[in-house]
Amino acid sequence: MTQYFFDTSAFTKFYHPEIGSARVIAIVRDPASILQIANLAILETQSALAMKVRTGMLDPTSAEAAMDKVFKDIAGGLFLAVKLDASHVDGARALVAKYGYTRRMRTLDALQLSVAIELRRRNFLDTFVVADRLLADVAEFEGLIVENPEDLP
Repeated sequence: MTQYFFDTSAFTKFYHPEIGSARVIAIVRDPASILQIANLAILETQSALAMKVRTGMLDPTSAEAAMDKVFKDIAGGLFLAVKLDASHVDGARALVAKYGYTRRMRTLDALQLSVAIELRRRNFLDTFVVADRLLADVAEFEGLIVENPEDLP
């Protein structure tokens, strides 16, 4: 079994086709995969789909259908949604303090990475799946194994 944690940049690729979606779908459909997200990814996915509607990449009905699938997949146990807590906020603050002056470390990225680091510490993470190259770089600095679904095999 391989334990994956998806940042929203990769998670949304399962619900809207784009570069890297094929790799995400392969991971999700592998019966040996354990799939995890931060519950924050639900809101971030809704926001990303709304932006796709605003920019004409997606119609509202398709965005709503994608969000319905997100909720069904989580309720059905396909993805485990890890709830953020105070330790994740503290970890995110430490990441911003450590990297924020020299690298882009956005608030939500720091929260996602904080969850991934905690999962790894608890032996619940093998691979961090993230399509954001800058976040992936910081995750690698933190010792995580990273897979960017947009990278060529």
